[in-house]
Amino acid sequence: MKNMCLLRKHFNRVFNLVVFDLALQNIPPLLDKTIKLWKISERDKRAEGYNLKDEDGRLRDPFRITALRVFFILIYQLGPLQSNFSDIVDIKPANMEELTEVITAAEFHPHHCNVFVYSSSKGTIRLCDMRSSALCDRHSKFFEEPEDPSSRSFFSEIISSISDVKFSHSGRYMMTRDYLSVKVWDLNMENRPVETYQVHEYLRSKLCSLYENDCIFDKFECCWNGSDSAIMTGSYNNFFRMFDRNTRRDITLEASRESSKPRAILKPRKVCTGGKRKKDEISVDSLDFNKKILHTAWHPAENIIAVAATNNLYIFQDKIN
Repeated sequence: MKNMCLLRKHFNRVFNLVVFDLALQNIPPLLDKTIKLWKISERDKRAEGYNLKDEDGRLRDPFRITALRVFFILIYQLGPLQSNFSDIVDIKPANMEELTEVITAAEFHPHHCNVFVYSSSKGTIRLCDMRSSALCDRHSKFFEEPEDPSSRSFFSEIISSISDVKFSHSGRYMMTRDYLSVKVWDLNMENRPVETYQVHEYLRSKLCSLYENDCIFDKFECCWNGSDSAIMTGSYNNFFRMFDRNTRRDITLEASRESSKPRAILKPRKVCTGGKRKKDEISVDSLDFNKKILHTAWHPAENIIAVAATNNLYIFQDKIN
């Protein structure tokens, strides 16, 4: 991969914007109050700021969006009325002492606007159909991988919490990210994922220290490439991982200032977990947990990716001969 540009800001989320005009290939990262749009073909220009509300406080554009809270999923119909929204999921217990899980992520199906999924802190995913009722308090499908009792520990529930869920472009699969792995699920198989990819399994032995410094609660996102043949997610030390679903090959790359120069080539990185460390390897004890890539995005049609590393947005593209 080759670096295209480096943009600085504090990002909450970065993803591809699907637009009807294919010439407007924008990547908008979410900030606290504003959506910033960068046009890939004009990457040297300043980003365009897009406020969600007009000056009079009204929401812009008549499109539907969803808002995620720990107990609710709200669906908004953007229009002149600021209160034009409704609950579609409500899992808040009557007695808060009975609270066992919270909602962590949600997404609509790419082809069926009535179908959506949401994940929970208990590592489960529920698929719902809004045609069944206005409030989807009952799910159509329930996805969960049985836990191996022999491997259960104090950290099991924490690391099994799902931080992101994404439908494939085809709509047949969905992908979930927990603390240590990425899993691919077939919508027709609820009892286990069809694919599991270990992102940074070498951190399992360091869960105690990661719990003490709160890193174990970091929420990593994941994304598909345009053909659903590869997936990408972030890790620590500004590393990000890419997995080829066909060949089962994987690679670790690093987003850094050294790689931010034009036409710089990204070199594979490896983490040494013990024994003699090779020249190009980095020891697991030397990883910088303050540098992390939580947000990733893949262009829907081209081999262009964007990764957000704290206050930097890196955009890379495949090597051009």
